[in-house]
Amino acid sequence: MVPIYYIFFKKQNKEIRCRKNLVIFRFKSQFLKKYQVKKYTTENYAEWNEFVAKSKNATFLFHRDFMEYHQDRFEDYSLLVFDDNQQIIAVLPANKVDEMLFSHQGLTYGGFLLQEKTKLSDCLSIVKSVFEYLDTLGFKKLMVKEIPTIYNQIPSDELKYLMFLMKGNLIRRDVLSVLDLSNNFTFSRDRKNGIKRGIKSNLVVKEESNFASFWNEILIPNLSEKHQAKPVHSLEEIQYLHSKFPKNIRQFNVYQNDKIVAGTTVFETNLVAHSQYISGNSDKNELGSLDFLHDYLISNVFKDKKYFDFGISNENQGKNINEGLLYWKESFGARSITQDFYEVNVENHTLLDNVLL
Repeated sequence: MVPIYYIFFKKQNKEIRCRKNLVIFRFKSQFLKKYQVKKYTTENYAEWNEFVAKSKNATFLFHRDFMEYHQDRFEDYSLLVFDDNQQIIAVLPANKVDEMLFSHQGLTYGGFLLQEKTKLSDCLSIVKSVFEYLDTLGFKKLMVKEIPTIYNQIPSDELKYLMFLMKGNLIRRDVLSVLDLSNNFTFSRDRKNGIKRGIKSNLVVKEESNFASFWNEILIPNLSEKHQAKPVHSLEEIQYLHSKFPKNIRQFNVYQNDKIVAGTTVFETNLVAHSQYISGNSDKNELGSLDFLHDYLISNVFKDKKYFDFGISNENQGKNINEGLLYWKESFGARSITQDFYEVNVENHTLLDNVLL
């Protein structure tokens, strides 16, 4: 029997074991780092925004000016995490409801915002520190609304893995229809015919800074008639947000003979153009107005983006899909990615103690 030889090297808590041509790197188990966690106050306004601007998985939605436009509706309980040098290493946009903390309910997505240099082991310590902080304050649950992967500057799925470790309960999953603009894609025959109808109808697309025509003549009447609902943003709110983020919130309207017939409100981030609101008048199918509009946006305005996000077609907390709406989005070449929602018990932070071997 051929003997097996092991060689051990120990340096700075590292153990390297060699067996023939196999090298195993083993980092000895250590306690997770403890970081300082603080609740956001207005004194943190500048440093919060500075961190968000450099984060690997943040967008303008996490700027305090965006988060606070509806501060009267939510009890903000956002958190900052500091290292030993009092430098921010993570933030958690959040609001409080009784003994539960939510990824901010006024935002489309959320979770922990991290630095580009943050590694998985760092994230373990960050999340552990936050959950211990919440535990000491009597919070029972954290409701997490993850950021869809297309919005990350670089890979950032740490939180999804930590939800598994902490036995987070998947309570909802939405499906977003996303067009990858870097790949070859083809519009369906229906969409091409709609575009031709738009050309034949002499439609014109205009980008405008005034949202009133679209809101009052198209969006509000449609939502009221079809869904007995109102836009998430009032006209005053979307105008205010546009004034704060003119390069990120853009309005494109479609006109026929100087009369508005359709429009979309686009939220633009570094990698993604997202149609936040899409709506047309009762003649939209005959005119091909929405097909004409989105062809213009995809083929011209946002052709250099990585993704075009049509958003979700879900209803009933993700359990149902509006089939007609999904068909329309997919006929542009969009395909599905998911966004998960988790409920995790705060006390489950103890499950992170022995993850690193």
